[in-house]
Amino acid sequence: MDFNLMALNESIKKESQFVDRMLKEVSKVVVGQREMLEGIIMGLLTGGHVLLEGVPGLAKTLTIASVSKAISLGFQRVQFTPDLLPTDLIGTMIFNPKTGEFTAKQGPIFTNIVLADEINRAPAKVQSALLEAMAEKQVTIGDTTYALEKPFLVLATQNPLEQEGTYPLPEAQMDRFMFKINVEYPKRAEEMEILNRMATDKQPSIETVISKEDLMRAKETADMIYVDEKIKNYIVEIVMSTREPKEHGLSQLIPLIQVGVSPRATISLTRAAKAHAFIRSRGYVTADDVKAIAYHVLRHRLILTYEAEAENMNTDGVIKEILNHVEVP
Repeated sequence: MDFNLMALNESIKKESQFVDRMLKEVSKVVVGQREMLEGIIMGLLTGGHVLLEGVPGLAKTLTIASVSKAISLGFQRVQFTPDLLPTDLIGTMIFNPKTGEFTAKQGPIFTNIVLADEINRAPAKVQSALLEAMAEKQVTIGDTTYALEKPFLVLATQNPLEQEGTYPLPEAQMDRFMFKINVEYPKRAEEMEILNRMATDKQPSIETVISKEDLMRAKETADMIYVDEKIKNYIVEIVMSTREPKEHGLSQLIPLIQVGVSPRATISLTRAAKAHAFIRSRGYVTADDVKAIAYHVLRHRLILTYEAEAENMNTDGVIKEILNHVEVP
């Protein structure tokens, strides 16, 4: 095992070299926002979709577009609005009067990275159409089912402030996102850097640092990262604590948690922890990897009670109590 782990470590170090180059390249146009950038890269390595929540103007769209350029991936932005139709997203059947036949016209979802801008402004039918693509990596137009390109990733944004004219994502849709990342305001020094760098018409160009084929190989390598049984037990203990807080010594959380996280959270925690280890050029997962991504993976899957809202307790607060209580291996 030691020899294999050493060999795996060397392989990970080699395959993960593009991460630093990508971060450096994207930082030409995006100041700060390291957490968002790493989340998108981890999404690409795992095939896990990412939900970015933050007020307008925090470079969410710019970051996603810049990452797609750095990897030379297909990119489509779809502005979600209340009048959007499923056919606007996935495509439709077009009648050809010359041949008398219907042919499929593919929509913008047929690409590698789909930016679903303000996803909660689209009605339920559009969200359902997106759900098939996210879950099955395929869409149905007419009677024909089409497989989507690899890699395929949905990066969605939503504004936490404006609620008028929005359609909150149902739990089933939220569960399909591997991460929910809260995008914060830049710090003072970063704000000054933004001012100095961006208050001009001249914008730097993004160079490609990795091909699609190399990314797919890196994705396969990341999946090989070693997860010890103790780490697996640690992950399961965290998940079970959201479902059975009393049995895990967290009785104070009983009135706060309405529904615990699903088994998909267990899978996502493990895969995301592997990706987190990968971008740090390590061939094995540690408890720190799990802690680093726990909030992103769990915050949108936990459903709290009205009592929690009354006590001003959010999902991050509940996760923090669980992480502080569960014994680290």
